[in-house]
Amino acid sequence: MSKPLRIGTLGAAGITPAALMAPAVENESVEVVAVAARDRSRADAFAARHSIPTVYDTYDEVVVDPSLDVIYNPLPIHLHHEYSIKALRAGKHVLCEKSFSMNADEAREMADVANETGLVLIEAFHYRYHPVFKAALEIVDSGVLGEILHVQAEFTVGTPNAENIRMHYETGGGATMDMGCYPISWVRHILREEPEVVSANAIVGNPQVDMRLEVNMRFNSGVSGKTVGSMSDPGYRAFLDVKGAKGNLHVQNPLVPQHGNRIVLKIGKETVRDEELTRRPTYSYQLDAFVDAVRNGTQLPTDAEDAVKQMRVIDAAYVAAGLTPRRNPASA
Repeated sequence: MSKPLRIGTLGAAGITPAALMAPAVENESVEVVAVAARDRSRADAFAARHSIPTVYDTYDEVVVDPSLDVIYNPLPIHLHHEYSIKALRAGKHVLCEKSFSMNADEAREMADVANETGLVLIEAFHYRYHPVFKAALEIVDSGVLGEILHVQAEFTVGTPNAENIRMHYETGGGATMDMGCYPISWVRHILREEPEVVSANAIVGNPQVDMRLEVNMRFNSGVSGKTVGSMSDPGYRAFLDVKGAKGNLHVQNPLVPQHGNRIVLKIGKETVRDEELTRRPTYSYQLDAFVDAVRNGTQLPTDAEDAVKQMRVIDAAYVAAGLTPRRNPASA
């Protein structure tokens, strides 16, 4: 058996325990061995909780550690471009959290460096690797729904406090960058084609920061689409609906099906499938796939080229809503 891939994580982000640490415990092909955070005490505490042997003072020290194979980048979005490129230049594969970058131009630069170095760089859309979304794809691809007419997807969750990083434009804030990116990705992947943004409507909180964004789309195949991402709607809602000439598909909670999911397929008026699939976490499937890409060169559906396409849609949605696509202060 090959030696485990050695992973360094940048920061002690809230997502890291679920997205990386828990999957790594059950995956013999990886080990998380290094961490740095904004301050040393945070990194020390995180390392102690998760038995990480090496703590660095800075992100750059993690990136250049010659013993590491992979960098996990869950930093604020405005730092994804800088540190993902630094990691690639240092010979590391990169698992980068969503949203991939501040805008499509940054995403293109990141993808170009990945192509140049021949290293794996993916956007952490973990849902895409879970059996729930794979089952939805199989249903749509099978033709059982007939001609696809419309897709709709939503992810809404309660309002963060005013100091939350999602509330600030300069760090890549906005509902679309954090929540709405998921339904945009769901509709792109379920149809396997790229949309044109027809219109978008935003509810704005802080300047240029969308609290809610509704996007209307049109695909080349003629399918219409609608996505909603919100951090102002009360409660939690995550679903994907596909309407066809012969039937309808409802996917409940494609985001984190480990917390409960449902696939409901209706043909005409008859429900022909109504079931919950595995609750093994999306993040575990994602890490399995990432290891396979590093070890075997397997191309992944959320690779850097896909991330460029995703960010183009997000940029277009902001423009259609009368907002400015995210821009990094460092490159302004």
